[in-house]
Amino acid sequence: MSASEDRLVRGTALTILALLALRLVAAAFTPLTFDEAYYWTWSKHLAGGYYDHPPMVAVLIRLGTLIAGDTELGVRLASVLLAIPMSYAVYRTTEILFGGRRLAASATILLNVTLMAAVGTMIVTPDAPLMVASSFVLFYLAKLLATGRGAWWLAAGAAVGLALLSKYTALFFGPAILIWLIAVPKLRRWLISPWPYLGAVVAFAIFSPVILWNADHQWVSFLKQFGRARIEDFTLVYIGELIPTQIAFATPLMFILGMMGLYALWRRRTGALPARVLIGSTFWTITLYFVWHSLHSRVEANWFGPVYPAFAIAAAVAANLAQWRGRSASTVKFCLRWAAPTGIVLFALVVLQANTGVLTGYRRDASVRSVGIGWREAAREVEAVRLREGAACVLALDYGTTSWLAFYLPKGTCVAQRGQRFRWVNMPEPEPALLKGRLLYVDEVRQDQPLLKKDFARVQKVAEVRRMRGPLLIETLEIDVLEGPNGEVFDRAPPPELGK
Repeated sequence: MSASEDRLVRGTALTILALLALRLVAAAFTPLTFDEAYYWTWSKHLAGGYYDHPPMVAVLIRLGTLIAGDTELGVRLASVLLAIPMSYAVYRTTEILFGGRRLAASATILLNVTLMAAVGTMIVTPDAPLMVASSFVLFYLAKLLATGRGAWWLAAGAAVGLALLSKYTALFFGPAILIWLIAVPKLRRWLISPWPYLGAVVAFAIFSPVILWNADHQWVSFLKQFGRARIEDFTLVYIGELIPTQIAFATPLMFILGMMGLYALWRRRTGALPARVLIGSTFWTITLYFVWHSLHSRVEANWFGPVYPAFAIAAAVAANLAQWRGRSASTVKFCLRWAAPTGIVLFALVVLQANTGVLTGYRRDASVRSVGIGWREAAREVEAVRLREGAACVLALDYGTTSWLAFYLPKGTCVAQRGQRFRWVNMPEPEPALLKGRLLYVDEVRQDQPLLKKDFARVQKVAEVRRMRGPLLIETLEIDVLEGPNGEVFDRAPPPELGK
């Protein structure tokens, strides 16, 4: 390695570490989203699966809280640190497939400055480990391509298995890899080799705890997630959201580079055929499905996480390898120069807005309902009411409120969701004695509570708690005292996937 290449690698590593430090600071000071708090409750009772997703996100949170405790940083720590192996895998994949450390460095930095990677690893969701596993699927397939050694299929299978433990979207790696093998003549020999099939066995062996958990729970998680593919009607409403959200999550300049790179790869303007097809099949197999999905249902922006390692590599190809002329060359030069600073600034602004609301003049935005701003203060007020009323347990209507209360109330406080008990099948039930006395019920202020009044002999409103972000009122929570249940305290209706 020459001195200039050595400086390039060292500079890339320092840049990634600096971005990592920025995310750790943001992770420590930003309140949990309701989904993060929900996944944190999973981490206290690890299992082979959960109603919503496979278990990897719970494992990550468990690891982080073992180091940094039940804090915002603890919940997010392992997810943020995943940027290190993800960056290594993307760097090495790019270097193997397209050659050149400068191109590899560009791909690594471009990926890390996207909001998908920056926010997507800071806010711990199943998409964070899935994105990391996706980068290793590409890396091990690149190693297979470079060495011709069948044993790399086992490593690729392990990466796919870990991706499946993260999110069911990883099933799309199967058809993506099959397309790659069929489309590249010299790779077709693997179709009659035992190695790819042994890799598939490894993947499903790693995924088997999820299969066994579903078998023990009437396949409810599979029914919930795979049921999303069911088409009931078509609409163009959601596809109009898809492109703008991906431009935002990629950041605009990186999005331009990525699309130009995909175009260059498709038109055979650069790179060997196996490399071009690997990037293209990984990106387009998942992307085209989500475009189809958006014709009948909303596609959340973070669902595209697993295509981002391939997208970043395509962006680096556009910036460093493809030949451009005229305005296209100027566009590439501008985007490459400003993509990283723009991504860092956008990340800082997103964190600032989520925590303060200052950028919208303290008005409402999309983050106020999902980020738990004000919950630490609200939980202190709820706890004061609980102690004053002598309530043994706190109940809530929805899983988000339940999870926020469980995280922000004093450790050991009895907190439970009154309905949707299927979400909590891996967690122990509250002790029966705690449900016999006074209970607190926390929900948004409503005109009436007919179901509560039907199910309990006494329902009395005792307080209101205001959740604030600066001067903005996010929501007003009503606190009711419940006594004398007329039967079961919990609503144990089965999940909609299993019918009535």
